[in-house]
Amino acid sequence: MSLSLIQLRVFVTAAQCGSFTAAAKELHMSQPTVSETIRRIEQQYGTPLFVRGARRLTLTAPGEELLPLAQQTLASADGADRALKAVTGLQGGVASIGLLRNAKHYAMADLLTSFHARYPNVRLRVIGVNSADVADLVRDGGLEAGLVVLPVDTSDLSVTPLLKDEVVFATSYEWRTGPVSIDDMVEAKLVLYDAHAGWRDPTRRQLAERALLRGLVIEPQIEVEQVDTALELVASGAGETIVSRAVASSAIAPPGIRYLPLEEPLYDTVALIQRESAILSPATKELARLARETLATWK
Repeated sequence: MSLSLIQLRVFVTAAQCGSFTAAAKELHMSQPTVSETIRRIEQQYGTPLFVRGARRLTLTAPGEELLPLAQQTLASADGADRALKAVTGLQGGVASIGLLRNAKHYAMADLLTSFHARYPNVRLRVIGVNSADVADLVRDGGLEAGLVVLPVDTSDLSVTPLLKDEVVFATSYEWRTGPVSIDDMVEAKLVLYDAHAGWRDPTRRQLAERALLRGLVIEPQIEVEQVDTALELVASGAGETIVSRAVASSAIAPPGIRYLPLEEPLYDTVALIQRESAILSPATKELARLARETLATWK
């Protein structure tokens, strides 16, 4: 049977204090408990650890051999204890989360700033990519949690919907009137963003499925990566696009664009995801909690 941390701590304290009585006072134990603990170690290994002098304990050769090893073990255990207390007390650790591409339009930048101000010793790892990619990263363990727009592949994921945001049609053409139908979109000169994700993008997926039900195919005329680039192209008259209300009401929306409702309303549902049965680290759990609060008050 291996020595326990308690046994090692009693031994080291007795060696440092030079008596069982002083060690008992230091450890807030009774003197007989300290003495019996040392006696059991000596009995277990068949060798004395101390020479019991009249005034002071003296280490034997086995005791001298054990002391630095015991001190090293206790230092490692104490370090582990401090690390865990720092993490659980949010004085350390890492919060890792993925954010949907348009997260800044839902006050997520303010969320990260306030979290860092509140917990300056917690490291933040935040990845902002398309929701489909965030879901893959969470599923594969690259991130603990993520905020995504549905629908994404939710296999092996726990999903908590948080808010719904209407998708609208952005145009600068004076002749365009709403509501805008799927047929209108098929015929439109569409400028779509998130080019890298393509039709894996959740909003695009919803449009493609609606078109498919009518035997239609939506083909963008122009594809770009950023939504602000798409809106600039729309403002210039190069085409039309779709955006969420959050984007339409943000500072990046250029003047001269009108936002029309869709004939069949479409919504971006923002949700929090994590791996099924996974336990979030305290830092990520707190960041996710604050994200839920932020989205609950977003308008």
